[in-house]
Amino acid sequence: MQNKNPASPDETEKQSGQTDNDLQELFLDELADLYNAEQQLTKALPKMIKAAQSEELKDALEQHLSETEDHVTRLEQVARSLDETLKSKICAAMKGLIEEASELLEEQKDKSSLDAAIIAAAQKVEHYEIASYGTVRTWAERMGHEEAVELLQETLDEESIADEKLSEIAEALANDTGE
Repeated sequence: MQNKNPASPDETEKQSGQTDNDLQELFLDELADLYNAEQQLTKALPKMIKAAQSEELKDALEQHLSETEDHVTRLEQVARSLDETLKSKICAAMKGLIEEASELLEEQKDKSSLDAAIIAAAQKVEHYEIASYGTVRTWAERMGHEEAVELLQETLDEESIADEKLSEIAEALANDTGE
């Protein structure tokens, strides 16, 4: 069995630089994906707000719409902090989640379960966003993009709070219908 010679210091440095470059490229691609996801969401949330029956749910969705608009702006700030521009990309995952939500709203229209369906759809979106923002924040941290880390963490925190609020509303609605 032959022992493979370890890479020379120059080769190791070259590989490390390529790895960082590849991660930076992936990072920018995922930021573009999130940027489009948030833009799609700003168009979808008003429909969910209009369909919601509970005032508490309407209020939570309206607050999240405002935050989502801030998320779009914050992603632009992340790109500027890196002297980059976000490329145009369609987020297929968000497109699918929104299509599924639309179908669910149509199926549940005029039913007492409509708000539960809206919450389920909204939480699927939140969980996708939490996973995505957590990933890009971690990558930003690994690459030393401190301003990006702070901005992405702020959004991640807001997404987590929105998810918790939706869970609280779901529990309250379940208790109201279970009594």
